Amino acid sequence: MKDEYDFSKGVRGAIFPTSSRKTRITIRLDDDVLDWFRAKVDAMGGGNYQTLMNAALRSHIAREREPLEETLRRVVREELANAAAPEPTPERTERATPRKAKIAADRASNPRTT
Repeated sequence: MKDEYDFSKGVRGAIFPTSSRKTRITIRLDDDVLDWFRAKVDAMGGGNYQTLMNAALRSHIAREREPLEETLRRVVREELANAAAPEPTPERTERATPRKAKIAADRASNPRTT
């Protein structure tokens, strides 16, 4: 170790330049929201909870910007996929959850006409 160091050519600031596409802000979030994102990152085996939050916000923005027609098409596709699922048999209905049993009963009492 030297007795004296020469800092005359030293520069203040970050060692690595920050990305020009990101802005540092201060934000107040509820503890339970932060805990959820941190737990999610831990369950995934590590990472950065801020990156996960950024992805969640981007997903929300994409959904908000989605045109109404695209939203309706997506919902119809999801519902058709659910309707194409096989009808539960009576034996399976007894072991099914109460919600699934109610759905099966509703389907039996209201057959669809095509």
